[in-house]
Amino acid sequence: MYLVTADEMREMDRLAIESFGLPGRLLMESAGRGATDFFFEIFPDCPGKRVGIVAGRGNNGGDGFVMARYLAEKGVRVTVFLLSKSTDVKGDAATNLKLLAPLGIPVVELPDTETFSKHITSFRHQGIWIDAILGTGLNAEVKAYFKNVITFINDSGSPVFCVDIPSGLNADTGQAMGACIRGTATATFAFPKIGHINHPGAVFTGKLKVVDIGIPSFISRRVGPKQHLVTMKIARQGLVERPSDTHKGRTGHLLIVGGSPGKTGAVAMAAVSALRAGAGLVTAGVAETLAPVMETLSVEAMTCPLADEGLGILGIAASKGLIEQLPEKKCLAIGPGLGTAPGTENLLAILLPEIQVPMVLDADALNCLSRRPELLKALSVPAVVTPHPGEMARLAQTDTRAVQKDRVTCARKFAETFCCHVVLKGAGTVIAHPDGSAYINPTGNAGMATGGMGDVLTGLIAGFIAQGASAEAACRAGVYLHGAAADRLAEEKGPVGFLASEVMHAIPWEIQRLIIPNTSGSL
Repeated sequence: MYLVTADEMREMDRLAIESFGLPGRLLMESAGRGATDFFFEIFPDCPGKRVGIVAGRGNNGGDGFVMARYLAEKGVRVTVFLLSKSTDVKGDAATNLKLLAPLGIPVVELPDTETFSKHITSFRHQGIWIDAILGTGLNAEVKAYFKNVITFINDSGSPVFCVDIPSGLNADTGQAMGACIRGTATATFAFPKIGHINHPGAVFTGKLKVVDIGIPSFISRRVGPKQHLVTMKIARQGLVERPSDTHKGRTGHLLIVGGSPGKTGAVAMAAVSALRAGAGLVTAGVAETLAPVMETLSVEAMTCPLADEGLGILGIAASKGLIEQLPEKKCLAIGPGLGTAPGTENLLAILLPEIQVPMVLDADALNCLSRRPELLKALSVPAVVTPHPGEMARLAQTDTRAVQKDRVTCARKFAETFCCHVVLKGAGTVIAHPDGSAYINPTGNAGMATGGMGDVLTGLIAGFIAQGASAEAACRAGVYLHGAAADRLAEEKGPVGFLASEVMHAIPWEIQRLIIPNTSGSL
C-alpha cells in the first residue's frame, strides 16, 4: 500500500483533473460523502448531538462543506464555523459553501480572534467537532489565531473527526507544526499519508480510514510514490516456501557473532529467534570464556568458541576462527551484546571485508561502525543495519532529535549513501532500501520498550535471510512479525510486562497467520 507525501497527492489530484478529466468538484464530493459514511461508523448516535464543522477557506474546508450537506440530510444538527470571510473562499470550495444556504445550514464566519470571542458560547456547545481547517498542504508552524482555535478544540473534551489529516500535522513527517488537532478518527482520501502512520502522527490521527475518491490506479503508478505501508501481503514475501521433503541442511545455516560479559543473553536470544523464524542451523560465535554460559542458554543453537582478548572480549584474535566459520554459512549477524572495546572495533575492520554472505549489523557493531562508516561502503554483499534512534544518530553523525523529526528521510538518506538496508527501530519502524524506497511498519506497541527486543529482531531478519529470502523481504517480514507477536502478547497479557523472550516464542504463531491470512484481521 502506498504512503504518499503531500506533493505526491497534489500531483495525483492534478493529473486526475487535467489529464484524466475528473472534475475537481466530483473529487471533493466523493471525499465529503465517503468521509461522512466513516463519520457515522465512528459516531452512530450523532443525530442526537450538536456537530460543529470548523473549516478553513481551502479545499479541506470544501470537503467539510460537503460533509455538512450529507449530515444535515440525515437529521444531524450541524453548524459550520468558517475561519475566514465567505468572500475569501474560492473555487470548488466556494461552490460547495453556497449550497449550504438553501439547506438552512448555519454558517458562522469567524475570520479573526475578535469575532471568535463574540461567538465563543455557541462555539463551545458542540458535542462533536469536525476538523476541516488546514489539510495536507501545511508547511509552516501553526501560529496566532489558528493555533488558539486548535487549542480550544483540543481542550473542549469533545471528540474530533478529522478531514484528510488533523490540522497542524505535517503530512510528510508526522510531526506537529506548532499546534495540532488530537483526532478521534480521520478520513483520508485516496492514500494514507506518511504523517498518518509515522509517530507521533499516528496518535494525532486516531482511527484511520482511506476513502476511495476515484483516482485511477494508472495515475498513482505514474506518480510512483516510494513509500509504502508494510502489510501482511508484503511481509509474506519474506517467507521462503519449503518443500515437504526438506531438511535442516537446506533451510540455511546462520552465524551470529556477539556476547560479552553480562550480555551473553543477547546473542542467545538472537540465535533462538533465528530458529523461531525457521533457520535450519544456527551457530553462535562467542568468546571462549563465555561459551559454557552460551551453551546453557540455548540448547538448539551450536556454539563456536572464539579466541578472546581476556575477560570475554572479542578482538583481532577471533578473526581467524570467524573466517574459518564462514564457508557454507548463508548469513552472518554481528552485534548483539558484542561490546565496543578497541579490539572489537579492530576485529570488525578485519572481518567485514572478508564477508561474502549477506549480513545483519546491530547494536554494538553499529556503535563500532559509527567511528568507521567507510567500512559499510566497502562491502560487496547485502548488508542490513538495525539501529535504534540513538545508534542512527551516531551513524549519521547527527543527534537523536534530528533523526526523530524526519525518520523516513534520515533512514532513506543513509540507505542510499551507504548502499545498505536500514531498519530504523521505534514506534512505526522505518525500513529503507538503497534504491530510495521506504516502508513503515504498522505493528508493535509500547510494551516493546524493554531489553532484548532488538536482539530478537536481529535474529528474525537474519533467520529469514539464511533461508534464502532477499535482504529487502527479510527486513519487512522480520519487522512486521516482531511487532505482530508483541501485539498478540499485549492482547493476551496486558499492555506492559511481557518479555522479549516471550515475543521470540510467539513468532511461529504469527508466521502461521501470514501463511493462512484468514486467521487474522490485520493489514
